[in-house]
Amino acid sequence: NYLHTGWHIAFCISSSHAFIEVFMSKVSIACIALLNGKILVAHRNPTGQMGGRWEFPGGKVEPGETDKEAVVREIKEEFGITVVDVGKKIAETSFIHNEEKVLLHAYRIYVPHDGIEKKYTLTEHTEYNWIPVEDVAKLNFVDSDLLLYPKVKSYILEELKK
Repeated sequence: NYLHTGWHIAFCISSSHAFIEVFMSKVSIACIALLNGKILVAHRNPTGQMGGRWEFPGGKVEPGETDKEAVVREIKEEFGITVVDVGKKIAETSFIHNEEKVLLHAYRIYVPHDGIEKKYTLTEHTEYNWIPVEDVAKLNFVDSDLLLYPKVKSYILEELKK
């Protein structure tokens, strides 16, 4: 668990040269909640570039914030609940968004309840649902989360065997 400053350094060494590349990249987190064999997904509000699509809950890691702090903040802001625990990082990927590289880390999270009897308070989404992980592929999911999906699916299927 490290602090994000927004700066990342890449080292390249070959037989003919060595150089260091310093670049800015943003970091986002995806929150993977599993309860009673189902995964939490949320339907984004209809506005914006990814409006009206489904996603794993999450968002941007702010400068000076750790991934785990971002998980707790994002779930509190978007669902009005306090995460019980942030587990391990289960997947990661990168993609280009608006000509900037974004690193996306998926964390296993534990929520206090399922939001069915006592509803979550949504601020960024129109609805949420608990679905079998295989059903993610049937939804109009945001592209970045689909990059995580194979590893997330494998992780969840292994967890369900325990």
